[in-house]
Amino acid sequence: MNEDIVDYALNYAQKKGVEYAEVRAQSQTEEVLLLRSGILETYVSAVDSGFCVRLIANGGIGFASTNKWTKEEAKEIMDLALKYARAANRKEKITFAEEKGVETKWVVNQKKKIEDVSPEEKIASFVDIDKALTSCGVKIAATMSQCTINLTSKYYVNSEGSRISAFVPKIGAFFLITVAEQGKTEQAYEQFGYSGGWEAFHKWNVEEKLIHNAKVLRDVITKAKVVKPGTMDLICGTEVTGIAAHESCGHPMEADRILGREMSQAGRSFIYKGGQFWIGSRIGSDCVTIADDPTIENSYGYFAYDDEGVKARRRFLYKNGVINEFLHNRETAAKLGTRSNASSRSINYDREAIVRMSNTFVMPGDATEEELIKDVKYGVYMKSFTEWNIDDKRFNQRYVGREAYLIENGELKHPVARPVIETTTLKFWTAVDAVSKNLEFDSATCGKGDPAQGVPVYTGGPCIRLREVYVK
Repeated sequence: MNEDIVDYALNYAQKKGVEYAEVRAQSQTEEVLLLRSGILETYVSAVDSGFCVRLIANGGIGFASTNKWTKEEAKEIMDLALKYARAANRKEKITFAEEKGVETKWVVNQKKKIEDVSPEEKIASFVDIDKALTSCGVKIAATMSQCTINLTSKYYVNSEGSRISAFVPKIGAFFLITVAEQGKTEQAYEQFGYSGGWEAFHKWNVEEKLIHNAKVLRDVITKAKVVKPGTMDLICGTEVTGIAAHESCGHPMEADRILGREMSQAGRSFIYKGGQFWIGSRIGSDCVTIADDPTIENSYGYFAYDDEGVKARRRFLYKNGVINEFLHNRETAAKLGTRSNASSRSINYDREAIVRMSNTFVMPGDATEEELIKDVKYGVYMKSFTEWNIDDKRFNQRYVGREAYLIENGELKHPVARPVIETTTLKFWTAVDAVSKNLEFDSATCGKGDPAQGVPVYTGGPCIRLREVYVK
């Protein structure tokens, strides 16, 4: 990565008299390994490096990128971005919310450097997991495991004086297991993610979690009973809480969706100007507070500054059941008369930074998990999910349980086979009457945009109890 070329590109843009300009460079070393049933199928190591320019001219935005590190190329893509911006001929001029220039450097430290771990050691770690899983006493029909490692260096400058350097190592792992019993099969997947070094692999307790999932799937096949459909109480485990927070709070609170930009790509939001819901509208009970926080140390969605150079902070999206704050980049913030809250992210130099979540979760309460269960006469504890669906406006949704149990008179009984809740965002969060104190996170890859951008995030939260919902 050549910082001199980046500075040259910015200076060239400023001489063109544009209203705003930025250059974002990224160099990324990526490692990917894939195993099927314990056998290495793919190992890839690659380096990708380049930079993009974005500018505002005549009220229009232009974007262009390249992987060629020459001054001639910098001039060419800057001229191309300028051409795009002027060609837009916008009636409604684009502006960015005001921000002060920042000069800083941020780094994610590694306790055990990924660069010091050989490919053979990485592969062996995954082979050992597969051996442990297939010898746990459960009939495992097939497994798939994948590890993706990214060592990313970034350099960002803009015409307002920002100059930000960063180094971010991230490691992610994905596992899919298939259990076969009594002529039937069930599947479960588990995803792990971490910002930091190879020490992540030993913090995840991968073997323990996968073996637990395998035994749960066996019980679903051999012991689980179908619940009688009806209105009852529902306790959602941390995994279910997390996916609900991500899908029915995080996505509809993205300001580009709210303003309609994402309509033809990833959908809209049930929140829009002139609609039933806006800042200050009630969307849940008093005990529902959902935050999005990129500053959680070592989290999969961690960053100190977003890809527009804005300092990261915790955002409270739903606060005590009330819509509180949208996720903004500088463009959406300007349109809605506020400030960016550092929600602009991109996966690479050849993708425009757009409004994205980071780590979205329900804030914990003061109850224990046991207290939630004890106060249920009849209901279901949906500890994890096997399937979810939600509409383009993030309002109508469906969650299907994987590990789930019947609750009778405050006690967990037999496993329940694939309980289903179909509800709306309003009904779901309004039904919550108690929240536990335990806070757990799951890693995920959030998809959005066109071309698609899958960014690393956390989902999560405590256990929550919903009263009088329809479960089938």
